Parts: sequence; C-alpha cells; structure tokens
Amino acid sequence: MTTSQSRTASPGVRNVGDNELRHRNAAATQGGAPDATDGDPKQAAGKKYAQGTNWVEGGVDNNPSFLALLIVAPFLALLISYLTSQEMAKTGVEPNLSSMVPACYADLKGCGMSILSAGTSVLPTAEAAKFVFSFMVLAFLLDFIPGKTECGPETLTGHVPKYTVNGVRHCLAFSLIFFVGSNLGPGKQYDFGIFFDLFPAIVAVLNLFGMVFCVFLMVKGLYFPSTQDSGSTGSLMRDYLWGTELYPRILGFDLKRFINSRFSMTFWMLAGLSYTYRSYTLHKQFDYGLLLSSVSQYIYLFKFFWWEMGYMRSIDIIVDRAGFTIQWGCLVWVPSVYTLHTRFLVLHPSGLSIGSATFLFVLSLLGVVLNYAADRERDVFRATGGKCRIWGKEPNYISAECTIVDPKTGKETKKVSLLLASGFWGIARHFQYLFELIAAWSWCLLSNPFKNGAVPLFYCVFLTWLLVDRAKRDSNKCHMKYGKFYEEYCRLVPYKILPGVY
Repeated sequence: MTTSQSRTASPGVRNVGDNELRHRNAAATQGGAPDATDGDPKQAAGKKYAQGTNWVEGGVDNNPSFLALLIVAPFLALLISYLTSQEMAKTGVEPNLSSMVPACYADLKGCGMSILSAGTSVLPTAEAAKFVFSFMVLAFLLDFIPGKTECGPETLTGHVPKYTVNGVRHCLAFSLIFFVGSNLGPGKQYDFGIFFDLFPAIVAVLNLFGMVFCVFLMVKGLYFPSTQDSGSTGSLMRDYLWGTELYPRILGFDLKRFINSRFSMTFWMLAGLSYTYRSYTLHKQFDYGLLLSSVSQYIYLFKFFWWEMGYMRSIDIIVDRAGFTIQWGCLVWVPSVYTLHTRFLVLHPSGLSIGSATFLFVLSLLGVVLNYAADRERDVFRATGGKCRIWGKEPNYISAECTIVDPKTGKETKKVSLLLASGFWGIARHFQYLFELIAAWSWCLLSNPFKNGAVPLFYCVFLTWLLVDRAKRDSNKCHMKYGKFYEEYCRLVPYKILPGVY
C-alpha cells in the first residue's frame, strides 16, 4: 500500500478510521530519535520496518526454503538453460521428469555427476557477452526518451523517488530496433532467433555479471548511498542477499528500474518471439502453442510497460532493497525461468491444434485484461483520492494513518493512505494476482505438459509460490505500517488472493 497526503473522505463514502490512533513508525535510522517500544514485539517490528531493516520480511531469515533456493539458484539457472539447449538434445535424453527421475534414482551417484557436469558445461562466450552488452546499452539509451515525470510513494525517511514515464516508448522502440537489426529487417546484423541460439551462454554471462553487480550494490549502499533508505542489517550475508539500499542511483540514473523493468521485462518480451522464429526455421511450420503463448506474453509485457508506474509503487520497488534477491533475480532468474515454457517448445513442439491453442490463448488474454483492470481500478482510486465510482458505487475504503519521522530533526509528519475495499479489491486484498496466475498457467498449458511433461510447468508453479509469499509479505508490511487500521481493513477484506481459500 502506498502513502498519500492526508485527505478528507467524500460524503457517503465509508471511512473506517481512528484519528486518535497513531501507529508510529519512527524512522530511527542513524541518528534517529529513540523509540520507547523495544519491549513490545509488534512495535519493535514496526520500528524495524521504519529503520528499513525489514530483511526478515524478505524471507532471508524466516523462510528457509527461499534461502535454500537463493543458494542453489545460480547453478539451477545454468542447469535449466542446459535442459532446453541443443547440447542437451544431442545427448538423446528427453527432458521429461517421468523418464529422468527413475533413471536418476537407479544411479544416484552417476545422476549427481551428470547434473554437475551439465550445469558446469554452460560457459560464457564472447558472442554472448557482446549480445548482453549491446542489449543493455540500447536499454540504457532508451531510458532517456522524453516523458512526463511522476513520483513514487514517499519513504519513511522523506525521500520521494521521481521517474520519467516512457515505458511504452521504450517497449515499442526496442521492439522495432531489434526487428530492424535482424535478418528479417534491413540491418542483417544477427539472426532473429539469436535469443535461443546464444541462450545458455547468455545466462552464464548474466550469472557472473549479476553476482559481481550485487557486490557493487552492497558496497555502494553501505558507503555511497543515494538516499537515507539504506544501511547494513548487521549481517554480511543479509546485506548481500537482501541489499543495503532501496533506491540506488548513479549520477541520477535509476539502477533498480533499469534492471527490474527495462532489462528483464524487455528480454522476456522479445525472447518468446525469437523462440517462435527459431522453432519455425527448425520445423518449417508454426507451433500454435508456442506462437500464441509468445504473442500473449508480448501483450502482457506491453501492458506492463503501459502500467510501469504502478510497478514502481509495488512491493518489489518500495520495500525490497536492491540486493541479490531482486537484482540477480531480474538479471538471471527471469530470463531463465520466465521464458522456460516457450524456450522448451523450440526443440519439443507442443503439438496443440489451433483450436486448443486458441482457447488457451483467449483464456490467457482474459487474465491479462482483468489483471490490468484491477490495477487500473486502484490507480484511479488513488489518483482521485477516493472521489470516484467503482462498479457503479461510491468506494468503500479505510483511511489508514502512519507517521513519518525525519531521522535528523525528529519532526513527525502524519500521512494517510486510502485502502480500497471495493470492486476487485473488495473480493480479496490481492485479487489481481489470481488473474496473473490465470495468464501464467495458460501460457504453461500452451506448452502441452500432457505431451511434454512437467518441466514447462516450472514457471507457473514458481509464480504461484512467489505470489502467495508476496501477498503474505505485503500483509506483514502493512500490519507493521498501519497497525489497527490494517486490522480493520483485513476484517473488511479477509482473504489475500482467493476468497474462501487464501
């Protein structure tokens, strides 16, 4: 939930608030005012949130399975890239769990050695490094496309991030340049299927770059932070994994938006189209499952860039620091896992009929459209300060207070956020996640797991787990930030994602 300037509720709008209650989140960073709440666990958690040391909510300490995934993720990304590569195809082993698991169980030592050999065989190449460098340079240059300036939510140290809104222009310009420079356009500089051809080596390059880049971010946040939303958690491991800075910039250039959005989302957007082309050149016909999945994901990511400012106000940006968890994840995990179901189909076509593929395509678009509708509903509500109609009615909402404390002067500023409890947001607190999962499962089903096995389902299974965890973390964050106000909101909207289930 984002903060906004205090505003009075419109007549007729239900405003459940308690102006006498002040859920204090003193930003007791270096030099901050002392807090007399150390004996109260809930208020101590609020203090930790205010300090910006909310690494526990990032899952580093309290989520062992997530920590284990982070540890093995660099190798797992290499292994996944090998699994869908032409080198794997040459071995004659089908990347199907139904055949691989029994074979592995029959020879555990040999299986372990084979897995280790497969992962370590994925190495960076000069050609892949050139591709990654060129991709990033182009994304960097397009970041300077003119656009209006909008602000993200104010942090508890009083920092207000500013962004140039040019996501759609970036999306269209990058797509056009990639096409024009390929063998399909006049440039003839590279093959349009380059994403698939170089993919394992690309992941190897990104893996190395990502780990080194996160060391740089950790050091920068400790010694050269861009804002006061920074500092050590007291543990080198947490500092590296969770990050030491919320909004890192170099000479005003936003590193977090560049990696999270302009690199990773653009890579994902174009990769599917590149895979579709490579599949066509190999099999001399279009795979309807791959083609429609790629088109649907391109539409979804165009929607993302259209709504990019909404993402700049999401938990990824306003809570999660720029550390290994987020930055390496966007650099390596997104290309590796989020394109797995389409990349798998290049060498293993879905075999879906045009009718079956079209049905799943339409279902995925329904998820994309409803996901956007839910996000748009909340954006309009915020922009109008609740003075709008939702589903033909005046909105129901909570006016939730929190207090920002200047860490230098100790001056307190009361802020009020409006927590929407109408429309999609009255059904569940993150009902938009359900629509996102409908789209994701549709894309994975377009890879025909009934024919190709469970491997192409990895993305949608992972995303389901991720969004469930994110909804939980967001709830914990809001409980710490708004206290009694959020408890009242949860009574109005008791479920996080799916009514009656979660």
